[in-house]
Amino acid sequence: MTTLRDELTPLIGSKSAKPLATALDIATVGDLLRHYPRRYAERGELTEIAGLETGEHVTVLARITHASRRQMRSRSGHILEVRITDGSRELTCAFFNKTGWLAKQLQPGRQGLFAGKVTAFRNRLQLAHPEFELLDEHTSDVAVDEFVAEIIPVYPSAEGLPSWTIDRCVQQVLTTLEIGEDPLPAEVRAEHGLVDLETALRTIHRPPDWEALRHARLRLKWDEALAVQLVFAERRMSAVARTAPVCEPVTGGLADEFDARLPFTLTAGQRSLGKAIASDIATERPMNRLLQGEVGSGKTVVALRAMLQAVDAGKQAALLAPTEVLAAQHARSLGELLGDLGNAGELGAAENATKVTLLTGSLPAKRRKQALLDAASGEAGIVVGTHALIQEHVSFAELGLVVVDEQHRFGVEQRDALRSRGAEFTSPHVMVMTATPIPRTVAMSVYGDLEVSVLDELPAGRSPITTTVVPVAEKPSWLERAWQRVREEVSSGNQVYVVCPRIGDEPPADTGSKRPPVAVLELAEELANDQLAGLRLGVLHGRMPPDDKDAAMRRFADGQLDVLIATTVVEVGVDVPAATVMLIMDADRFGVSQLHQLRGRVGRGSVPGLCLLVTEAVEGTKTRQRLGSVESTSDGFELSRLDLELRKEGDILGAAQSGSRSALKLLSLLQDEEIIAAARDLAQGIIARDPSLGHNLELAHLVTDLVGPERAEFLEKA
Repeated sequence: MTTLRDELTPLIGSKSAKPLATALDIATVGDLLRHYPRRYAERGELTEIAGLETGEHVTVLARITHASRRQMRSRSGHILEVRITDGSRELTCAFFNKTGWLAKQLQPGRQGLFAGKVTAFRNRLQLAHPEFELLDEHTSDVAVDEFVAEIIPVYPSAEGLPSWTIDRCVQQVLTTLEIGEDPLPAEVRAEHGLVDLETALRTIHRPPDWEALRHARLRLKWDEALAVQLVFAERRMSAVARTAPVCEPVTGGLADEFDARLPFTLTAGQRSLGKAIASDIATERPMNRLLQGEVGSGKTVVALRAMLQAVDAGKQAALLAPTEVLAAQHARSLGELLGDLGNAGELGAAENATKVTLLTGSLPAKRRKQALLDAASGEAGIVVGTHALIQEHVSFAELGLVVVDEQHRFGVEQRDALRSRGAEFTSPHVMVMTATPIPRTVAMSVYGDLEVSVLDELPAGRSPITTTVVPVAEKPSWLERAWQRVREEVSSGNQVYVVCPRIGDEPPADTGSKRPPVAVLELAEELANDQLAGLRLGVLHGRMPPDDKDAAMRRFADGQLDVLIATTVVEVGVDVPAATVMLIMDADRFGVSQLHQLRGRVGRGSVPGLCLLVTEAVEGTKTRQRLGSVESTSDGFELSRLDLELRKEGDILGAAQSGSRSALKLLSLLQDEEIIAAARDLAQGIIARDPSLGHNLELAHLVTDLVGPERAEFLEKA
């Protein structure tokens, strides 16, 4: 008898188990059986080659159209070049040396599974020395009986682990599998039309037909949805144990004075959301609100009005930013917005003024000591900083409201630590802001009980932004034209950002045959000596001393630099109205949301913005499809949907922060809203009766297996 929690090595041997653990982090039977097929192929149905991505390990079912063997020019030996097709596009397979016996097998007209890493050679997709298994009737030396099913599972694979090897390990484990008690009670399965877990796992790996596969996937989606919602339900129950400081509005206070002085009219969205937040923080129930808004939609003003309400009530507010550059920018912006209302203790301050204090980890000792005193004494009504704000020796007089900007840039522990900085048995109100839009159904699924609010109305005066992909692999002259365009913008009195994925002061990582990413320091030197010679260039990256970073940003903002060559430290918050062009090198190395954030740095004045996405990605790959999406729309919410469709949705649950595998492998946050809603209701009832799942051990195991202890902790604190 084999259970899901059994180790793999005794069952399939170390020769098979070791590469599974090393390459795919698969150690138990459950890990292996939840390594679901990426897709399925029917015998005779070919794989769509156009959807392949360079750099990934793939298994394709294709037909051989051409095979030729020739002498290699640069070294001794032969190369066998085999072209395979899906009927519309070809993929080249290259085999080196000892090719004579291969040429006899790989004849045109034959069909097989080919597995390897996708590379680009002379702008064509290629598999270098792939493993293969031929599936037609001529095959005599391959175990075709492993592929007797009409529906062939194709697994996510890795180097040395082709799909058919994983398939054989799965079949070996399934022969002795016994699940035992099902985590989902029979009445729940009956109510929702779900098959039992063992049937679902057997079927998803060896489906007899497409209808049975649909039922298996439905059941396994339910398991994923319920595991996540059980964690959220526990979190919601424990949250009510703490109260928040009451921050009631004060007539004639700072907030009213600030509103009276505003030099512009608030949008309808800003006014409506402001009322909702004012109502939330006036109670002792901790506010947990996610504020989404496009770049430039006015989230900062909404946050400042809420912070002033907390200050009016005798409490403090903290604004946490992901980088020192952004923290300093926020402190300056708040100071400019408040004017003499934010200069308490200084000559000329308003009578009822508060103090805005910047606190970061690298402040000079004297300034840092004063900032710590301002926070601890309550002298500073608003404290702006980075992770330095949540260090244990930083104390507040009475923290009433925490605003977290660009929450996705923070570690979970950091956000949780700040949330718990209130007095004993209290928790400050929390508002997290992001300019990376998330579809509402996704946000409700991911953020549990956070109240999700959206600012989708841009203030007057924002200029349109045009985005263009610069495909240097196919059209190298376009990059030269891009640098000419930069010069034209500068000659018109405008400024330009150039963003690179790497700094350049570190040893480049081993990228195999691919060149290392473009680096800020290397590109800056090249541009200064060649394409942009004579222009005023500056550099900005995360490893510069804080004062140098601030000085570089100030010089750019003050118009003393024409071009700022930077890493993504300029991604959020930096506001330079004269900047009209955002040129992003190796744009394929950034995510859709990050590209959307970056281009939001331009078009902030009266002149239309231009975003140039420079890439060597080959046409027809998913990467180019991703960049094409950014080029085709400026709607952040539409892009977020496209981003989720193109990448693993489970990543949004924090895989990058927890270091573990994605929790969601089948569940679609966009398409399975009904399953998520039903699982949410079921989870709330279960946790209400059994908060620790002590009487539902199988469900507790389900949460541990699918969400994992690290991921469960992430979800509780997110």
